[in-house]
Amino acid sequence: MTTTPGIDPTAQPSGAGCADCDAAGGWWFHLRRCAQCGHIGCCDSSPAQHASAHSAATGHPIMRTFEPGEDWFWDFTTDAYVETDVTLAPPQSRPADQPVPGPAGRVPADWRAHLN
Repeated sequence: MTTTPGIDPTAQPSGAGCADCDAAGGWWFHLRRCAQCGHIGCCDSSPAQHASAHSAATGHPIMRTFEPGEDWFWDFTTDAYVETDVTLAPPQSRPADQPVPGPAGRVPADWRAHLN
């Protein structure tokens, strides 16, 4: 396994959903995981865009998808995918039974109108 700056394979995910949306009672479309500290944030299509806000606030450049069946990494500083063979600490995604968008009970009926 190679070492990639901005990726800590031992960092644990902060939870099963966007930590900031959960704290504010919000909702998300897709989830991203900070590859450096494990913070789970919502994607840029989500209303609050917490993953990119986390990167900007902390300087942590790389996020990994936190969606089941996906395994790509994204570098916010280069706006490009990152090629790496690094495996992050489990779990690799949100629970498969968690709805998209989510979480259940907080998504408005007109959620599509709120996507970025």
